[in-house]
Amino acid sequence: MTKRGLASFVATAAVLIARVAGAQPQYTAPTDAPQWLKDRRYNEGIGIRAGDLEVHPGIAGEVGYDSNWFSRSTDTGVANGPPAAPVVPSFVVRITPSLYLSTISQQRREGDLVAASPATVFRAGVNATYRALFGLSSDASQKSNDPSQGNTVSGAADMRLDILPERPFGGDIFGSFTRVVQPNTASADPNVSFTRDDIRVGAELAIQPGAGTLDWRFGYDFDDLLFEYSAGVPFDTMTHEAFTRGRWRFRPRTSLVYDASLRFISYANDQQALSLAGLVSSTPVRARIGMNGLVTDRFAALAIVGWGATFLDTSQLPLQKQYDSVIGQAELKWFLAASPGIANATELGLALSSIAVGYVRDFQLSYIGNYYGTDRGYLKFSYFFAGRALTTLEGGVGAIEYPTILNPPGAVGPAVRHDAFTDTRADATLFSEYRFTDAFGINTTLRYSQNFSKAQILPIGSPLGSTTLYAMSWQRFEAYLGLRFFM
Repeated sequence: MTKRGLASFVATAAVLIARVAGAQPQYTAPTDAPQWLKDRRYNEGIGIRAGDLEVHPGIAGEVGYDSNWFSRSTDTGVANGPPAAPVVPSFVVRITPSLYLSTISQQRREGDLVAASPATVFRAGVNATYRALFGLSSDASQKSNDPSQGNTVSGAADMRLDILPERPFGGDIFGSFTRVVQPNTASADPNVSFTRDDIRVGAELAIQPGAGTLDWRFGYDFDDLLFEYSAGVPFDTMTHEAFTRGRWRFRPRTSLVYDASLRFISYANDQQALSLAGLVSSTPVRARIGMNGLVTDRFAALAIVGWGATFLDTSQLPLQKQYDSVIGQAELKWFLAASPGIANATELGLALSSIAVGYVRDFQLSYIGNYYGTDRGYLKFSYFFAGRALTTLEGGVGAIEYPTILNPPGAVGPAVRHDAFTDTRADATLFSEYRFTDAFGINTTLRYSQNFSKAQILPIGSPLGSTTLYAMSWQRFEAYLGLRFFM
C-alpha cells in the first residue's frame, strides 16, 4: 500500500475507533457484541454446579438489519460517501455461544457446612459472535469490503483471580483478549481494515484493614492493541498503566472515593505513525475524588471531579495542543425498590431496576488530532421484573471536541489540515427480553447512533484545495430479534 493510502486509512479511522479510557467491564465483550454480554447480571442464568465451580453455558441466535454496515457518510462528493462509497444496508444473522466459569457464589455456599469466605475467587469466560451479512451490493469494490468474505467472527475471553478477598491484605490477577471485526468505510483494498485484537493483563494489590471501612487498591496493567491487516500495523499501540483507587465508607452504603491513573502509550512503529498520521506517544494522567452511594433508601448519587491531561510528546510536533482540563462524572439514580442490593429475595428483580441521569466529562485518544475531549449527558433505565421481563434503555448526547488537526513535519500541504471543531454524537440502545423459563428467552435490540458534523478532513499530505476529503458525519440504525438459551 502507498504512503498516501495509509494516510487515507487514518483519516477514516477517526470516524470509527477511539481508545476509550475507563473501567474494565464486568465481562469483556467486543463493541459489536450482543447487548446482554455486557452485564453479568443479565447474561448468566441459574448455572450448573460442578464441585466448587459454577458453570454458565449459553447460546443465542439473532436475525436483524443494519442500515449502514460500513459507517459511511451521507455527504456527497467525499471519499467515504456517495457516489464513490454509498451507504450500504445489510440483513444480518448472528450466532453467539458463550461459556463462563466461576467459584461457587455466596448463595450456593450458604448451603454448605462451611460457608466461610474462600481464600481465592476465580472467574473466567469466553464468548464469540459469528456474523453473516446478506443483501450487500454486488459491486466489486463493495464486495471486497464485505466481511462475509472473511472476517466473520468477533469475540472475547477474560479471567480474574481474587486472592484473599475480604481479608486485610489481598490482591487479584486479571487478563483479557478481545477481537473486534470492523470494515473500512471507503477503500476497496482488502488490506485496509479496522479489525483488531486487544490483549490486556494486570494485577492489583488490595488493602482493607479492620472492618473494611477503608479499601485501597494499587495496580498495573499492560494493554497491546494490534491491527490484523497491513494498513493498520503502523498504528499498533502499547500501553503501560499504573493506577490506584480508594474507598472510605462513612455510611453503610455511602463512600468517599478516589481514583488516579498514569499511562505510558507508545506506537510500536512510532516513526511511521508520526509521518503518516501525525500521531505521537503520550503519558495521559487522570485524578478524581468524590462521593458515591445511597442518599436515601431509594436515591443514590455519584459526584466525582478531578483533572486530566494528555502530556503528548510534542518534541517532533511542537504545534500540537494538549488536553488539560477538568474531568469528572455526576449521576443521580432512583431505585424501584428500597435498599438496593439487600432487598428480600422476592424483590430481587426490582432491586436491580433503576433510572439514572448523568453527565461525564473526559478525553480519549484518537487517530486524528491525537485526542478529543468529550462532554456527554446520558440517561439509563433498567427494569427487571419477577425474573422474567427485562428492559434496558441507554442513551445520550454529547459534544466531541477535536483540537486543531496538523500535518506531520515534512508533509506536503498546509501545516494545518483542519481547524479545531466540535461534533455532536447521539446514541440510544433499547434491549428487551422475556424469559419463558429460567433458561430460555426471546429478545429484541434496537440501536441508533449518529455523528452530526460539518467537518471534512484532508488526508495527510494533501495540498490545499484537494478534492479528496473524508466526512466525519454518519448515522446508523440496527435492529435484532433473537432467541437465547442460558444457564
